[in-house]
Amino acid sequence: MTGPRARGSDGGSSRDDFSGERLDRQTAPPELEDDNNRRRWGLGSAPEDRGPYLVELNVLHIDGLSGATNAFRQLFADVFGAPSGSRGGADPWQLTRISKGYFRCEMTLAEWKQLVAVDQERALRAATDAAARRQPPASGTVGVPPSDFPYRTIYRLWPDFPVRAHIAKSVSTIKADAALRSFEASGEGICWAVLDSGIDATHPHFGDIDGEHLLLDAGVRNLHRCFVEVGGHRLPDPDEDPAESGPMSKEDRDQRIDLHRTAALTDPLGHGTHVAGIIAGRASNSVTNVVLERQDRIVAGDEDENQPTRVTVTDARVIGTDRERERFHGVAPGCHLVSLRVLDDQGVGRSSDIVRALEYIREKLNDNPKLLRVHGVNLSVGYDFDAEMFACGQSPLCTEVNRLVQAGVIVVAAAGNTGYSTLPTSTRVTKVGLSNTINDPGNAAGAITVGSTHRDSPHTFGISYFSSKGPTADGRLKPDLVAPGERIVSCAAGTKQATALSKLATMPGTGPTSAPSIPPAHTAYYLEDSGTSMAAPHVSGAIAAFLSIRQEFIGRSDEVKRIFLASAVPLGRERYFEGHGLVDLMKAIQSV
Repeated sequence: MTGPRARGSDGGSSRDDFSGERLDRQTAPPELEDDNNRRRWGLGSAPEDRGPYLVELNVLHIDGLSGATNAFRQLFADVFGAPSGSRGGADPWQLTRISKGYFRCEMTLAEWKQLVAVDQERALRAATDAAARRQPPASGTVGVPPSDFPYRTIYRLWPDFPVRAHIAKSVSTIKADAALRSFEASGEGICWAVLDSGIDATHPHFGDIDGEHLLLDAGVRNLHRCFVEVGGHRLPDPDEDPAESGPMSKEDRDQRIDLHRTAALTDPLGHGTHVAGIIAGRASNSVTNVVLERQDRIVAGDEDENQPTRVTVTDARVIGTDRERERFHGVAPGCHLVSLRVLDDQGVGRSSDIVRALEYIREKLNDNPKLLRVHGVNLSVGYDFDAEMFACGQSPLCTEVNRLVQAGVIVVAAAGNTGYSTLPTSTRVTKVGLSNTINDPGNAAGAITVGSTHRDSPHTFGISYFSSKGPTADGRLKPDLVAPGERIVSCAAGTKQATALSKLATMPGTGPTSAPSIPPAHTAYYLEDSGTSMAAPHVSGAIAAFLSIRQEFIGRSDEVKRIFLASAVPLGRERYFEGHGLVDLMKAIQSV
């Protein structure tokens, strides 16, 4: 018989048992050694495999952050024999500084253990020497070991988490159409960055390539950047520090900007274009606009078994009237957009790519805090946070989000689509809702984290079953708001458009629906998609519209967040499902 055990004792051998030691200061969390976690985070399936890591520098280093930076470069060179200034793919570790406080590198399990061990050994030796110089121990006494923390260069080692996309009536649901008619809250004069899979600039929804265009006008055309590999290589950086790389000619920089613009304004997946179309733009009157809608149908089975089969097909509906076309617009139709591509063709990226993009906004685009070039950011990307990693809301990604918010930029993040799971019962397998499922970067305290609700009847149908739910792992209220995220119609592009077109329904005796007979060059396709990815841009667009007519709030990110949370409409659901409620643009405008 097993006797009682103190809460927090070390008894038991299960990995899931909690012990107080789990809360000790850890430079490298034990989860990094778990094979399942390593595979899940893309760190390799075998110990000898190299995987991507983020090294968080010790900002409390005795010589400050710059001292920690120089010491870490030297540490890395001493341990691995790599040049301390190595850049990009010049060495197998691919050591790259992605922001002031973080380096990215690729290491095996044994290599990162060696790096951390040497750092701590050197720190202890330096601390001991410093203590001896200050006060030599008296003869015959044993001195108290000094704190080595101020001499460590590495504060924490993180996996470079893989991030993924969180996959016209909804505009009325948040009262954006009423705000447009009543206050001309169009988003004009506001610029929003979309960190996603790219934006297809050729979609007519964003403007005329040879005329006014939300992505190509003079104020934004040179700001687009691609932070993922293209053709197996990273694009050369137009914003390199001359102190590190030497002077760059204007011609060279212009060529690099062109490369980034081309890559960032291409969307092989289609997710970023769909998100951007919810924020801004409007249906063009110079092309035929076609909505591709998914439909479930029951069709007869083969002749032998005669079993009906459920199939998913695409119905194509042409927007035939000017009245309907005029209602096809983003929440803030006149808002300019900057595409910062952080997802590859498959919709996968790394948290370091997002960190670099956020750093680019803060340090390069908004280098003059009195004149912001980018007023807000939409993050419909992220990863599910593992509570065992602790430090909820303190990951490198969340930290960069908070820094950007403190610099006056609004950051809107999708809550995630992990709000449910499959649970076996005694009679069947069922799906149940899950708490504590907010994804990073939605865990960031400064972010406006958005869950999903029904597109036109939120009071009736409530919160979407897939929408991630709070509280955060450390007990904070999230999500902050909810917005429409079910079957949202927006711009089609990339593989999402191709997949929808490949399933066009063929009716007996009539052939395909009317859409394929329209020349593609004169067609703008729209399609439905669902997820908190679609909810977040509703809030981004609403805030852009608000700022366009209440410009005194530009740069006052905390106050804007307070206004939108205070003006949200409760749906009568549990607070960790709905946060403060449904975003309401009209109430937000009228509240000030």
